[in-house]
Amino acid sequence: MYNLSLAGISLPLISSGSNCRNSDKPKPKRMTVKDKKAGKLGIALVGLGSYSGGQLAPALQQTEHCYLAGIVTGTPAKIPVWKEKYGLADKNIYNYDNYDEIKDNPDIDIIYIVLPNSLHAEYAIRAAKAGKHVICEKPMAISVAECDKMIAASKEAGKMLSIGYRLHYDPYNLEMARLGKEKVYGEIKKMNAEFSFIAQKGIWRLDKKLAGGGPLMDLGIYCLQGVMYTTGMEPVAVTAQSPLVTDTEKFLGVEETLSFQMEMPNGLIAECRTSYSENANFLRAEAERGWFELKPAYSYSGLKGITSNGKIMEYPNLSQQAKQMDAFCLSVKNNQPSVVPGEMGRRDLKIIEAIYEAMRTGRRVEIVKN
Repeated sequence: MYNLSLAGISLPLISSGSNCRNSDKPKPKRMTVKDKKAGKLGIALVGLGSYSGGQLAPALQQTEHCYLAGIVTGTPAKIPVWKEKYGLADKNIYNYDNYDEIKDNPDIDIIYIVLPNSLHAEYAIRAAKAGKHVICEKPMAISVAECDKMIAASKEAGKMLSIGYRLHYDPYNLEMARLGKEKVYGEIKKMNAEFSFIAQKGIWRLDKKLAGGGPLMDLGIYCLQGVMYTTGMEPVAVTAQSPLVTDTEKFLGVEETLSFQMEMPNGLIAECRTSYSENANFLRAEAERGWFELKPAYSYSGLKGITSNGKIMEYPNLSQQAKQMDAFCLSVKNNQPSVVPGEMGRRDLKIIEAIYEAMRTGRRVEIVKN
């Protein structure tokens, strides 16, 4: 089995030049019993890699409805660092051997899975069986079949399951969705989306056993999401092309670069591209009376948007992750559906599986809803 001490971020290890890090993070606040009494929900992070340490934990210092209550790690050396930095209680610190004992801990309401893709299903299902609500990083799993098991486990436990789709709470991407769905510039006639970065050899996301696929699972999923929330439509068919891998020792059974086309119900063909050997980060829509785009579109911060009439999108800097986690906590508190439920994660895996089939066969693959 994969050494969980190496488990880490389920978002791309993007280079510093991509402006994906928040530069003005507040100092950590110690929040435990007092916050529990104040009605905040306790979140435990499973996997203390770059995303947990660099984004989620700092974001939990900015949240209004939740706080960092616990951690699960396979690396003992990380425990004193996290314990000191965030004032964590010993009883809220777990490893992968005693993970299931979390069911007896009332401090922890939500478990956030931040592990390699192939481990999402196992740990999300175990979290649900422990009676906890779950946030799972994207992609939800490595197959639709796994997604089905995760959804079933959460329903059986009477708990909520949400996917870490942070951009559904980002004002720039929300504005793209508004401009598209309200047809501010008329019907969209053309869409392009690209997200790529140069991956370093040896990271787990280059290993199909751990990642389930290549850049499509990690980066391309943002492109297909961007097309869908901008147009307000889901694809009915896909096609895809992938050039030969240039370094088979680096890319362990996964694609290096992939271009894919999403055919929407109204005939629109959205052109998308993702790669671990290129640099790209944008979402663009061309409509009857103008165009609008984000460049960069998918980063943690520093997004920039502009429209054909010269309007520049300007919004206050915020933590996408804090907004995402707060929104889920409100859903739990109010017993309301998550904006990004497990069913959405399953939908995206169904599209991804179709894209991979199109890549392998060279054929147009229809997406059957079920």
